[in-house]
Amino acid sequence: MKEATRVDNRLELTFLGHQTWLVQGGGHRVLIDPVLKSTFGLPGRAECRVWPPRAVDHGLMPRPDAVVLTHEHLDHFHLPSLDLLDRQVPIYTGPLLPAPVEEAVTRLGFTLHRIDHTTPIELGELRVTLYPAGARTLFWEDRVVQPCLRVGDGPAVFIAVDADPSDLYVQQVTEGAQPVPRVAIISNNSQIVPPGMPASSVNLLPGMDGTRHKTGLSVLNQLLLEVLAPLDGVQDVALCGNGFLPPASPHGPFLYSDHPRMAAAANDLQNLFRVHGPRPGDRLTVPATPAQKVTADQVGWVRIDGDYEYEALIAHAAFLADPGTVELAPLADEPADQDQALKVVTAELPRLGRELLATATGMLACSIHEYLSGTLGPHRAVLRLKDGPGGELLQFAWDVTTADFVQVEATGREEAMATYPFGAEMFFQDYLALLQGRLQVWDVAGGAMECWHIGRPLDSLVYALFGIYGEHQRPDLATRSYATMATAITAPASTR
Repeated sequence: MKEATRVDNRLELTFLGHQTWLVQGGGHRVLIDPVLKSTFGLPGRAECRVWPPRAVDHGLMPRPDAVVLTHEHLDHFHLPSLDLLDRQVPIYTGPLLPAPVEEAVTRLGFTLHRIDHTTPIELGELRVTLYPAGARTLFWEDRVVQPCLRVGDGPAVFIAVDADPSDLYVQQVTEGAQPVPRVAIISNNSQIVPPGMPASSVNLLPGMDGTRHKTGLSVLNQLLLEVLAPLDGVQDVALCGNGFLPPASPHGPFLYSDHPRMAAAANDLQNLFRVHGPRPGDRLTVPATPAQKVTADQVGWVRIDGDYEYEALIAHAAFLADPGTVELAPLADEPADQDQALKVVTAELPRLGRELLATATGMLACSIHEYLSGTLGPHRAVLRLKDGPGGELLQFAWDVTTADFVQVEATGREEAMATYPFGAEMFFQDYLALLQGRLQVWDVAGGAMECWHIGRPLDSLVYALFGIYGEHQRPDLATRSYATMATAITAPASTR
């Protein structure tokens, strides 16, 4: 009698940058959230450059047997990268992916399969299960699925994409239905800008946004101790994420995005698990037996752009030494027809005002009665649109008695901050582009908006805007933005 063929239970994890992985095991390959070009996002000034900068030779890249899209955000779902792939490769996703994403993928010529956690993707001995995000996940990431990959009864790799670890997965591990993962891949989404750099996440109110909690130690504590607490027994951790340069950013990479250094610091500070900080092109091999170590080498089809990286790091060091005065710049061009543009914006404001009532911002705004300027009337928030028609600043106050925004006399920023407990300031043309699908809310918030607020960080208007204009809430805007992104594709699908 012939002996049964022994299955090679190893897994190879090739990091392609930001949060893209090519996982190989049992003779099959799965490409996860492919961003294969040097930039991603909507074309124009909103594009982000992958960091560290690298080039992927997709012609030499091993052909994937399947693609997994974990969710709809443009640093994970990139149509021009999908366009590089064979249309016969099936694409898998979870049950909650917004419908416009599926429509965009199928228009490109692919077949998309929606599956839940009860139906693993089976490629020979390689099994991929897509778990729902944890219940504590922030609302703009709650449609994420988190892959768990395993060859036969070999070691498991769990990818905690952009969300708290799946409660269902943790439960199955606790109950013994799934093994403790040998490797957990954790997304570092801290995106901390240096002091002196304006951003939507920075509270403009004096004394309300200290930086003492935004340190490398706090990032490591969150990623390695808080996130991994439910998965006791993990032997190895790999860091990814934070892997892009914001558009037109003078500060270069985000703070604490150098994962090799973060991993080295983590390994010096603890001995619970071994931490890996791969750079694009690094391949981690997960052995079949627990006693063996995870090893690392490099693939030949991913090349780091050393010159660009060096220049960006020099700019980063110079900014840290002397930030100077940074002024945000618009991402969109000024509209040709200013009058028509104003009509589009003002027509949107009643809907924005109604939607705002149900957000954390709206609920807190309605519960307070006094502010810096004294007793509050019905105006509780303000939207300031810079460079409006004629170059003027437009100021709209949110009236909670009508749930509408009314135009008021424009004031200086400090006076506005003293009058309204909540405020957002962005460029008129960027808000217009958001409403027309030429930008997404994440683009505007990422580098062309500033806010102030009382209460918790999640009470800020920027997070209310995430909920109001996100892809799941506004599929019409998502559809338009995907059509805009498709303009970066130069060849028809039939030629692929």
